[in-house]
Amino acid sequence: MEDICLDREKISNTWVYAGRQDFMTQNGKIKSIILAGGSGTRLWPLSREKYPKQFIKFGKTSLFQDTLQRCLEISDIRDIFVVTNESQKFLVTGQIKELGYNIPIENILIESKGKNTLPAICFGMREIKKRYGGSVAGIFPSDHVLDKGAMKTIRNAQVLTSEYLVTFGIVPGSPNTGYGYIKTSDPLGAGYKVSEFREKPALEEARKYVEEGCLWNSGMFLLGTDVFFSEIKLHAPLVLEAFEASDDIDNVYENVPSISIDYGILEKSENVAAVRLDVNWSDLGNFDAMYDQFEKDGSGNAVYGCDNLLFDSKNNLIFSRQGKLVSLIDVRDMVVVDTSDALLVCPRKSSQKVKDVVSVLKNKNDERACLHETVYRPWGSYTILESSERHKIKNIIVMPEKRLSLQLHYHRSEHWVVVKGMASVHVNNDEFFLRPGESTYIRAGVKHRLANPGKIPLEIIEVQLGDSVEEEDIVRLDDEYGRS
Repeated sequence: MEDICLDREKISNTWVYAGRQDFMTQNGKIKSIILAGGSGTRLWPLSREKYPKQFIKFGKTSLFQDTLQRCLEISDIRDIFVVTNESQKFLVTGQIKELGYNIPIENILIESKGKNTLPAICFGMREIKKRYGGSVAGIFPSDHVLDKGAMKTIRNAQVLTSEYLVTFGIVPGSPNTGYGYIKTSDPLGAGYKVSEFREKPALEEARKYVEEGCLWNSGMFLLGTDVFFSEIKLHAPLVLEAFEASDDIDNVYENVPSISIDYGILEKSENVAAVRLDVNWSDLGNFDAMYDQFEKDGSGNAVYGCDNLLFDSKNNLIFSRQGKLVSLIDVRDMVVVDTSDALLVCPRKSSQKVKDVVSVLKNKNDERACLHETVYRPWGSYTILESSERHKIKNIIVMPEKRLSLQLHYHRSEHWVVVKGMASVHVNNDEFFLRPGESTYIRAGVKHRLANPGKIPLEIIEVQLGDSVEEEDIVRLDDEYGRS
């Protein structure tokens, strides 16, 4: 599929072009950029730094997978780009494969540092410009709830991208202090001219904004490459200069300013249009926002993942593990989140303070700020069942036809017992196979590798013993996933 762009004139070795774009993509298909970084602080302990909320499955699919499937309504899979970070790239590729799609590996764009939304969007738009020339791209956060019907409106907003940076405003259901607001003025056919962006308000201001007809700022955009790079050159030249200075993305991110697209461009530009979306939408910014999205019982309780006995308890949000019974008595308007390694209890109205808990854990170098007991790897996952300073017991799942790195440990030995599937084991130069109930012992300092040659997941129990049982005691000698 070729895009058509008229009157292009390259200036000063940048991606900026004189004039305005005047094109529509064939068959209505446009490019999509999914922003899939994130620190996982606002929904702790459900989300963690290494496993933020967009990858959590509240049903059969995650928020990231839902976002990808929405993008497929307006883009081919080869025209979808995902901006993420090194620690989450395997979550991205794994969850895409779960849906039955194979995205080109070069479409997974890895930021070496988180520098807010404008550099992330610029990264994606640069790649699209290089590969396709003049194009239109939709920008979508990966952690939002959005009605599928919105994508038709987003696709039809292409007509505005030849002159405007297009943002999408949600028609408010009520005053909300958790969102920024957009004030519009003159109609522009498919949308409206933006006259003002407003910060997250206090409640009285929020009521006033809703009465004035202001829209919630959704953080979704539709951008033409020519208009975008013209505006970034004008209003955020340091961002553009950083991307022009080097093709090495690590060097770019060392020098690029950390700034949002709102502060960097939108609030300064005179060429911004807003399109109204009168649909169900949420950025799930905290547990209170999540409560609004979940189905509730007759007493207003939203319960996920567990059995429950609730007596005279109303308007609570409850998460727990399958098989655990949660009982509340005379409890109102609370959040109760129980995971295998952490318990959170707080009033729903105070759920935005969860990020303070994460800050304290990080300052103490507590792994519970970053990792779940279940940790995902490109070959599968492991769950820590028990641990102390000198031992750790893991349940390890290796997906079919996957294998771990060739590695050794200086400070610990390992004992593997196969629970399900067939294990291929390499120890030094020997290879052998283990069936359910069979086991092997690997001494410290010995090169070894575990693989699953079968068609069903391999499950083993690993017992680690030694002076150090931390993940840092891994020396990778060969790794097909590009890890150091």
